[in-house]
Amino acid sequence: MAGRKPKPTAVKKLEGNPGKRKLNTKEPNPGKGMPDCPAWLLPEAKTEWIRLSEKLNQMGVLTEIDRSAFAAYCQSYARWKEAQEHINSEGATYETENGMQRPNPWVAICNTEQRLMMQAASEFGLTPSARSRIMAASGVGKDEEDEMEALLGGEA
Repeated sequence: MAGRKPKPTAVKKLEGNPGKRKLNTKEPNPGKGMPDCPAWLLPEAKTEWIRLSEKLNQMGVLTEIDRSAFAAYCQSYARWKEAQEHINSEGATYETENGMQRPNPWVAICNTEQRLMMQAASEFGLTPSARSRIMAASGVGKDEEDEMEALLGGEA
């Protein structure tokens, strides 16, 4: 049986290394840089890419080698949204020729894409619980650090 997926060292550092275990210093470190949006993405997926990619890159979560994983998130988002729009207009069920109620096939598509989208979203810190485990890389807590530095005689 497979255990938990190991967290990347960068994520452990952002979380403050809560387990206080030795960090993997030999983990591959992809260079910073924003990946290009794939041309084959659905239009709504491209819109999602544009909405989030710069923010994730600034957080240090999205690098050039994460292009496929982020594209998968954006594509699942677009398909989930499309399925949800169909459900909103057609309803969650339909009536057959025999008068029986059946689930709208878009419900299964919606559920699948939502699951895939949320899994990918978690990888990029796009959910409240995922974000709560990551400490901000800059700006947050800076005042407290400056006050301590001044007390210790350093420059703030």
